[in-house]
Amino acid sequence: MKAVIQRVTSASVEVDGHIVAQIQQGVMVLLGVAKGDDKSDVRYVVDKIMTLRMFSDEQGKMNRSLADVGGAVLLVSQFTLLGRTSNGRRPSFDDAAPADPAKGLYEQVATGLRETGTMVKTGIFAAHMQVALVNDGPVTFVLDSREGGVSRLKI
Repeated sequence: MKAVIQRVTSASVEVDGHIVAQIQQGVMVLLGVAKGDDKSDVRYVVDKIMTLRMFSDEQGKMNRSLADVGGAVLLVSQFTLLGRTSNGRRPSFDDAAPADPAKGLYEQVATGLRETGTMVKTGIFAAHMQVALVNDGPVTFVLDSREGGVSRLKI
């Protein structure tokens, strides 16, 4: 599972000319679900989104988490994060999970974030969306659950 997390002062998603979700202070999360991702990836991503110290404290240092500041999350599915661009000019999306399992895991991430008491808004899975945000800082982090200690060993 890959996620791009951007600290924002505001963010919104529009579909067919209508705003379907918007937040103020918090994070915009673009989420790509890979083949083989499971609940352990969901737990890793939810934990990182909630606890990563990306907000400034009184001294201006990034010492506060989303949970600390009570910020919101705008979660948007983005399978293109799994695109491989190393060969040729057309990205390969072979690593992206098929739509049905990807949607289920995406919804599990949203649920996991909501269970922390965080306000979570979402885009519309598989829709063509226009995403707007004001990146605060700018502050942007890229997470990959496979690089973050999520084991793929099957016992």
